[in-house]
Amino acid sequence: MRIHRLPPELAAKIAAGEVIERPLSAAKELIENALDAGATTISIELRGGGAELLRVADDGCGIEPDELELAIARYATSKLRTPDDLQAVATLGFRGEALASIAAVSRLELVSRPRHCAAAAFLRVEGGTIVARGHCAAPPGTQVTVRDLFFNVPARRKFLRSAVAESRAILHLVTALALAYPEVRLTLRDEGEERFSALGNGSLRDALVRCFGAAVAARLLPLPQPDEDDAGIQVSGVVSPPDLHRGSRQHLFFFVNRRWIQSRALTAAVEEAYQTAIPAGRHPIAVLDIRLPYDQVDVNVHPSKAEVRFLREHEVFTAVQRAVRRAVVEAAGIPLVRSSFTPAVMPAGGSWTEPPGRLAVRYDTLPERRVSGEDVWTASRTAAAGSAGGSAQPGAAALAPESVLEEPGLFRVLGQISRTYIVAEGPDGMYLIDQHAAHERVLYEQFRRRLLAPGAPGASQALLQPVALELGPAQAAWLEGEQQTFERLGYALEPFGPTSWLVRAVPAALAAQGAAAVEYLRAVLDQLADERVPDVERRERACWSLACHAAVKAGDVLTHDEMVALLRQLERCDFSRTCPHGRPTIVHLSHAQLEREFGRR
Repeated sequence: MRIHRLPPELAAKIAAGEVIERPLSAAKELIENALDAGATTISIELRGGGAELLRVADDGCGIEPDELELAIARYATSKLRTPDDLQAVATLGFRGEALASIAAVSRLELVSRPRHCAAAAFLRVEGGTIVARGHCAAPPGTQVTVRDLFFNVPARRKFLRSAVAESRAILHLVTALALAYPEVRLTLRDEGEERFSALGNGSLRDALVRCFGAAVAARLLPLPQPDEDDAGIQVSGVVSPPDLHRGSRQHLFFFVNRRWIQSRALTAAVEEAYQTAIPAGRHPIAVLDIRLPYDQVDVNVHPSKAEVRFLREHEVFTAVQRAVRRAVVEAAGIPLVRSSFTPAVMPAGGSWTEPPGRLAVRYDTLPERRVSGEDVWTASRTAAAGSAGGSAQPGAAALAPESVLEEPGLFRVLGQISRTYIVAEGPDGMYLIDQHAAHERVLYEQFRRRLLAPGAPGASQALLQPVALELGPAQAAWLEGEQQTFERLGYALEPFGPTSWLVRAVPAALAAQGAAAVEYLRAVLDQLADERVPDVERRERACWSLACHAAVKAGDVLTHDEMVALLRQLERCDFSRTCPHGRPTIVHLSHAQLEREFGRR
């Protein structure tokens, strides 16, 4: 076969297909052009999901009459002048292909009037060919009407999604841009009916109400005041509290210098910040605006500009993860004010947010723990187990040290229901605590702290006799590479052949489990020997799994002192309201609820 040049009209259609994949692509390009033109009002109209009709009208600066034909030419743009401009793109559009690509695969009408012009100029284009030009009456701004998208590319049109699916995709786009530009009044009409309208008053909170509804918007948490770090990265926006989540990632919105993007790295940063705070398979709501120098981000990665590349991706990931984590931790605390006072909330680090004039119990006034390096719950449960390999029966453990049990706390333990739930009186009412979920949270955070601690191994309990652990080849290879991880958790391990290991000690928290603690290690390895799981997530899963195996179970009878010790530990956790799997640990019945149930109000 001989090489030949493609005809210009065919080359234009192929190029258009790279930029305009569907009506959503055309809508995105046109709306972003309007925003770059300084529009304060943008209206979008659809028919047939945008394939039959897509009209975008704005009140922006408009296009000069003598430049109208140039606007639909390939590689024509007002947003770049020199090659250096590509190093720091400050606009939403920059490739000079949008209008040309749309015009090549549709019947397009372009009407524009700068404010200093008495009349508007217009062009009509079919399949890239100008069929009419002239002047007409129109308000200042630009209106682009796209009809019969892909009329001349039947293969592309045949594979378009349904009109309903395309309309929903464009609605999602308009919603995202309304969040990025709350000062712009965006309206969307589909088949003659208004589907979305943003106030355009500059209030992000009002934009959130329009996009998520008043009930959800009222619960979204603003990120802490953005601090510009050394890399010049600022992160602002809102996220959902841990108990507000969705079944898909559709409610994660990321804006980089106000450009709406899709980013696996930023998605991973947000979801890592919620790790163990929401149930598996659920996803938070987040609207995040990341600001950084324009030369630190490459927006010329994808033809549709949906993805970007960060010069310092790790720093951006860390900044987002840290900002979201701070907001989530502060929202996950236990209300700490007694009786009918307005609750205060325990944020990370032991400092408190208190309503003026309210009485709160302060964590930073509590005496220091006197069980050096040892979990008070573990001390209570394992004291009767004696040395290695012992086994403590539920309810038979010795008392925790008096100094620990006498520490002031938030809860006054009243008893146990169904040998599963602890009943306690606390700030503003009655609390029911799932003993397994609560202990699982305590142990998980204990294991995770040890995992992150550099150097020394975690607290452990030596076995009277080492136990041989026979593993499969994949498990043995993974354990060899992660031996230090398990030593930080408290295991003492020694190679004993190609696929065998000797376990000489187990984590102190598992000492009461005896030989079962060794089997827990095998169970963890069964779950973790999966090459598809990232190393960091594997280590987190190791903490989850060990905590789940070691935690007291539903049906275990607990003594009063054991329940007190457990709740003291729970009060000190970062995410005390959920177990590592995201299930709730605490159910709260307020004084007001109790009074209503008993007819007192």
